[in-house]
This record gives sequence, structure tokens and C-alpha cells, in this order.
Amino acid sequence: QVQLVESGGGLVQAGGSLRLSCAASRRTFSSYVMGWFRQAPGKEREFVGARSWSAGVTYYADSVKGRFTISGDNAKNTVYLQMNSLKPEDTAVYYCAAKRPGITPQPREYEYWGQGTQVTVSS
Repeated sequence: QVQLVESGGGLVQAGGSLRLSCAASRRTFSSYVMGWFRQAPGKEREFVGARSWSAGVTYYADSVKGRFTISGDNAKNTVYLQMNSLKPEDTAVYYCAAKRPGITPQPREYEYWGQGTQVTVSS
């Protein structure tokens, strides 16, 4: 089992920044792809981005490319999502997730999930 806990969400004005954290209960970087998803009310869960440290690659959804950055601190067993130039349409509950190596955007492929953290961007 891998437990994931997100934090760092909050209310921010459009154009602002937030950094989300995802703390894992065990070392995951070498064994899992770490992904970020978001879900707005009444909407399906949406792929934001994912990082495979084993492959050394990162993928982002077009909607966030150039604004969001995934990074990690292996010593702290924590993955980060730096969100810059936030827009009202970024408002959602953000989730971190983990899967076996091989980056895919489908939520169903991710085995472990955090509880989510709310990000609200005001206009």
C-alpha cells in the first residue's frame, strides 16, 4: 500500500501561484509514476501531468503546459506541483496518484490516490 496526502491548496487570485505537495508513505520515485489530476464539480477527473523518474520524462496536459511544473524531493518522499499564472478554469480539487511505470493519462490506470486538496482561483 502507498498512502498519499496532498496539501497546499487554497484560494488565490487569477495570475497567482500555489505549490501543492504530495507526501508518500514510502519511497515511490523509482517504482511508480507520480501523477496529478484535477476534478471540478460535475466534471470528470482530468489529467494534469505525470512524472516518471525511472524513465526521466514528464508529461503535462496542454491546458497547463508552461504554467505548471512537477518536481520531487526524494529525501522527503514528496512530489510537488508548482502552479503559476493560475486561471479561474484551474479551479478544482487536485489529486496526486501513483501507478506502475509507464505514463498514461487515464485515471483508471492509477492504483493509489490521495484525498485531494481544493484549489480555487478567483477572477
